[in-house]
Amino acid sequence: MHHLFKGEGLPLSQGAFDEVAETLATDAAKLWAVIEIEAMRCGFLEDKRPVILFERHIFHRYTKSRFDSDYPDLSNSIPGGYGKGGASQYSRLERAVALDREAALRSTSWGLGQVMGFNAEIAGFASASEMVRDMCQSEDAQLRGMMNFILHNGLHKPLRVGNWTSFAAGYNGPKHYINDYAGRLRGAFNKYSTGPMPDLRIRAAQLYLTYHGYDPGLIDGWLGPRTIRALNDFRASVGRKEADELTHEDLEQLMTLSR
Repeated sequence: MHHLFKGEGLPLSQGAFDEVAETLATDAAKLWAVIEIEAMRCGFLEDKRPVILFERHIFHRYTKSRFDSDYPDLSNSIPGGYGKGGASQYSRLERAVALDREAALRSTSWGLGQVMGFNAEIAGFASASEMVRDMCQSEDAQLRGMMNFILHNGLHKPLRVGNWTSFAAGYNGPKHYINDYAGRLRGAFNKYSTGPMPDLRIRAAQLYLTYHGYDPGLIDGWLGPRTIRALNDFRASVGRKEADELTHEDLEQLMTLSR
């Protein structure tokens, strides 16, 4: 079932980022803050599957509790029981899909912005299945889904003025304070508004490097020591010399080999 959730895994493009920022009438620092806090900066795992989180209490609701007794870890009125993040979430999702595919997709949050499957139509997709298909292809689709969710719920207004408490309440729900979403969003915004913005070319290279088994560190769009080391390891594997910057040839080669 692994292949069902694996697409091209294309990284975020400058065109899509600029389009979303313009549509939301917000600045780049605020948009990057939302991306960092809501999806740990990146929408894909190392195996090209979208970052997800399966919510058992949502699955319980959509399946009318008929799986609660036999599968309490997948269907439960009480939120939680997430287990490990990353690829481990797909083990839970795949088991739920075997019980009720539509309910499972709707009970999972997807990609950049972690938009819930039950919000697929709000996010601009015809169905949860269509949303998942498109979000498996690119972070551009993921970001546009997040944008539509924000617009539908009127959250572009507090985002625009940096009212992080109102934004977090609307985006993460009334218990947003438990994980201090407002404080974390504010901190991320302050970092981006006073420091360098992520470079989307570097960020793309970092994501492609993970697809090839290299460790560039955080997918943050900054050319730090770990990213340089990963790039040089990649260059060595294709018979090229070391360098301390990202070149056009690096990115083109990574893109080609990732197809």
